[in-house]
Amino acid sequence: MSTIEKKETVQSARRGLLVFFLLLIPLTAISYILALTVTPVYGLLLMWAPGISSILTRILLREGFADISLRFGGRRTLRTIPFILLLPVAVGLVAYGTAWITGLAEYTGHNGNVIGSLVWAILIQMSIGTAMGIISSAGEELGWRGYMLTRLIEARVPKPILMSGLIWGVWHIPAILIGSYYSGPSLALSVVLFMVTISSFNIIISLLRLSTGSLWPAVLLHASWNAIIQDAFDRFTSGKNAYLWTGESGILVAVTLVIAAWFFYRRSALDVRL
Repeated sequence: MSTIEKKETVQSARRGLLVFFLLLIPLTAISYILALTVTPVYGLLLMWAPGISSILTRILLREGFADISLRFGGRRTLRTIPFILLLPVAVGLVAYGTAWITGLAEYTGHNGNVIGSLVWAILIQMSIGTAMGIISSAGEELGWRGYMLTRLIEARVPKPILMSGLIWGVWHIPAILIGSYYSGPSLALSVVLFMVTISSFNIIISLLRLSTGSLWPAVLLHASWNAIIQDAFDRFTSGKNAYLWTGESGILVAVTLVIAAWFFYRRSALDVRL
């Protein structure tokens, strides 16, 4: 690629990011307002805001859709399936298990929980929960890893993976501030811990997308995480300080994911800047 072509690629990527964010910000605001004032069902629109914004950007700028990487990816993707399904389970067992054993949070699995045993709940969420979660996670991934991440790299934004994680985290913060999403005893601490958690998770999910050349591992891991952590481990956890130690704004989950992201990055064969 010539110097002129490289410059054009950078300019095109930056233009795409500008249009993407100009569409994303108002669509996100509208989705939040509708979800809060009309019906929570509009939360699905919120999760699709990044995807819709990326699709409209591609159409407006005539960028095409080839680079979304919706191809399954063959064996490279298939090899990631066990990791995709087991990572949330491993993080959950370490983080939540530590909280239960030490008494930092309460395990409610034996108190008439309608889901049944934790093992049964995990198995259900690994299969049915993950499959259903694709509907919402696909909306986010089309925008975050299907568009924003690659454009940040092409635009030569410093530390593009870390930057994409910060943007992804900030996008969630309004939900934490209004108390509808992992709001612990201290809102400030919840925000900080959530940013650590989502930035660490973003490293893993971004490297999966880049290493396989397919968006599907990102979609599946996002769906698997939401299903297993939120609909299995969270439902078996209670206590006054549950959100301080567990959940996506919990200390133990944040620490566990930082360690997991570090190991995953060290083992990655990709020569890419975080």
